[in-house]
Formats: sequence, C-alpha cells, structure tokens
Amino acid sequence: MSHLHPHRSDNDQIFQKYLDRAISEVNQLTERIGMCELCSHHPNWSAVVGTGHPLADIFMVKYAPSDSEMSNGVAFYGRAGEAILRSAQRLNIDPLDLYGTNCIKCSGTPSTCAQEQCPGWLLEELRIVSPKLLVVMGPEALAAVNGLDHPDARQLVADPGTLQQWTHTCEALYCPDIDASLDGPAPKQAFWRAFRAIGSWYDDRPPW
Repeated sequence: MSHLHPHRSDNDQIFQKYLDRAISEVNQLTERIGMCELCSHHPNWSAVVGTGHPLADIFMVKYAPSDSEMSNGVAFYGRAGEAILRSAQRLNIDPLDLYGTNCIKCSGTPSTCAQEQCPGWLLEELRIVSPKLLVVMGPEALAAVNGLDHPDARQLVADPGTLQQWTHTCEALYCPDIDASLDGPAPKQAFWRAFRAIGSWYDDRPPW
C-alpha cells in the first residue's frame, strides 16, 4: 500500500521502513484484539479493529462500534464510513490520509475488556499511526481520550469545529458522534459544520 502524501515519494526508503513497521505493528495489534477473551461476544459479532492507512495524518475515533461494524469486525464499516468518505471527497482529502477506530472494540456496554484493555489498545493505535490531527467524535469518545494515560496530552474540550492542541505534534478537532448524526438533517448539518474544519487544516499543512 503506498501513501499518497504530496511530499512523500514511493521510493523514499526511510518512509518505506516506517510503513513496513507500522503495518507489522497494526497486524500484531489486530491479532491481539481478536484474541481477547475478557468479555463475551454475540456469536455473530467480532471484535472491531481500526481501518485505514497505518501512517495516516488524520486519526478519527468514535466511542463504540455499530452493529454493522461488529458484524464485519471493521471500524467505520457501513453508513458512518460512507458518510466520512463522502465528506472527505467534498473536502479534497485523500482517503489514504485517514485512519478510523473506536475507543472500545466490542459492544458499547460496560465490560472488563472496555475498562482494562481498550484504553491501552487505543493508545497503541495512536502510537503506531502517530497522526497530525486527532478527530474525536462525540462526548463519550472525548471522555475516553481525555482519560488516556498519555504523558504529552492536553485535556480537550467539546468545542465543535475548533482546532485544539492535543500533543506537541498533534492537533485535535471535536465533532458530534457520526453514528448519531445520520438520522436527520439537523444532526447531519451539525456534524458537517464541525467536520469541514479539517479541510482548511488539510490545505494548510506544510509541504514537508
């Protein structure tokens, strides 16, 4: 899989080494998530793993997977992913610059897994991808991100559409929850008003 940043070459051997390592680490994390036995799952559901480029600039996180995600085992599968891709297309954002995941990897109900394993898995995803923009979707995801044991992170606030500094290398943007925004014109508009701020951020990135 090649990464289509305008400032990166497919022949860049250093970047390729980073990419190969990130792919390997994502695959290992995926295996560990799939082997988790701390909570029981519906027989038709799978633990849900992240999706997208393992070195994406934009890291999107919502709180819990939808039924379609649990049925397929992939974050942002179904309506949410389709809405994000349409929004990215409208903002001229390369889909290869996107990575999406959930704070918890199974059902949205409280569980031992969600409390003891999932925060560490999310931190590991963030470390591997090392994004430049963290897009936090919804109040539950915001609380989960603010609760992560990240030594360099600042507390984020629910200020839709406003860029915030999260770490010294990563900014953040708060949006409404995408899953809750798809069933009516008003919530769709509210999500879009916040999410479209990514377009200006994306256009203003330095070319290196």
